[in-house]
Amino acid sequence: MTAPLPRRLRGIYALEDFEASARRHLPKPIFGYVFGAAETGASQRDNRLAFDEIGFLPRVLNNVAQRSQKATLFGREWNAPFGIAPMGVSALTAYRGDVVLATSAARAGIPMIMSGSSLTRMEEVAQAAPESWFQAYLPPTPERIEALVDRVARAGFGTLVVTVDSAVRGNVENYARAGFTSPLRPDLSLLWQGLTHPRWSVCTFGRTLATRGMPHFENTDTDNRTAIVARNVVRDFSGRAHLDWSAMARIRAQWKGRFVLKGVLHPLDAARARDHGLDGVILSNHGGRQLDGAVSPMRVLPATRAAVGSMPLMVDSGFRRGSDVLKALALGADFVFIGRPFNYAATIAGGDGVAHAIDILTREIDCDLGLLGINHIAELGPQHLVRHGDMPELGLPSLPTPFSQSRIPATL
Repeated sequence: MTAPLPRRLRGIYALEDFEASARRHLPKPIFGYVFGAAETGASQRDNRLAFDEIGFLPRVLNNVAQRSQKATLFGREWNAPFGIAPMGVSALTAYRGDVVLATSAARAGIPMIMSGSSLTRMEEVAQAAPESWFQAYLPPTPERIEALVDRVARAGFGTLVVTVDSAVRGNVENYARAGFTSPLRPDLSLLWQGLTHPRWSVCTFGRTLATRGMPHFENTDTDNRTAIVARNVVRDFSGRAHLDWSAMARIRAQWKGRFVLKGVLHPLDAARARDHGLDGVILSNHGGRQLDGAVSPMRVLPATRAAVGSMPLMVDSGFRRGSDVLKALALGADFVFIGRPFNYAATIAGGDGVAHAIDILTREIDCDLGLLGINHIAELGPQHLVRHGDMPELGLPSLPTPFSQSRIPATL
């Protein structure tokens, strides 16, 4: 018999439902940081529009009694074709948020990528969930990059993810509009937010202060810790404007585990990553948080698959439904990563919330597989998709191959 859901999770039927609950639970500046997008939010909106433009073309009277959504990535079989994307300062939205996300993912048999801008030591997360991945924001010098990579290896991570779409700091005007500052300023406005959000103040921030002290950024190239209220926070997480492919080549020579590049949108950059010996690429526009107007990764997914061949190709940004995941897989992705909804889930109900979010998504995928008329995600392909407003051909279409066809074609 299934255990009843905690009260806070009753009424949560889809990943989108977590957002409204988290908005009520979190102080406005903290929620604004998690939710926020760059400038006008054009990229954030396009992430959803790209899914809405694609429809399914199901087949019927297929025996779908043996459905399975297991997916293989880097030689490992996972229980579902999605994982948890890296999210900074998760321990500020949920108590020990990074550990909660990592251990919940491990129990569900899916991967979780720990953020380099987290407030929990990487060694602690690796010990709690050894199969987690680590995402790095590279420091400014080759010596410091080498030290950071060494620390990640010593911690025990097998997969290093380097984010490359933040050469300079994005426009943070919407953080300012929400009242979020970096460094965090404990002023009267923040005090009022704490008083008007008592459950967060007591159960998350107060509990953290009582058991672990003031939150610090813990995962630089040294054991130095930078408090979230320290004046040098921005300086310590800036300085990537000069990075180029030579840095990736040095990391590849040093790092013996799996090496993934995150934040790629141009198919030629993905192909270059393959040529530099990287093991995989995550197509991403950073959830709309960096360059406003950058296209949805879904729009360049077919052309990128053609450009990289069989190299593992992953994607994030804007995924909210099981149908979104299946559309990406049909367009050529091997795996999908999802961020904000899992952060919101941990925010309102800790590990129970994350487990519920994973369950919602896996149930949606299972249902959608059956309604599409297939048993295994390996069967998914462009023959299951059509762009709205266009009539598909009667034959089975194929993925576009020229780079110029980076948008979803009229008939896939």
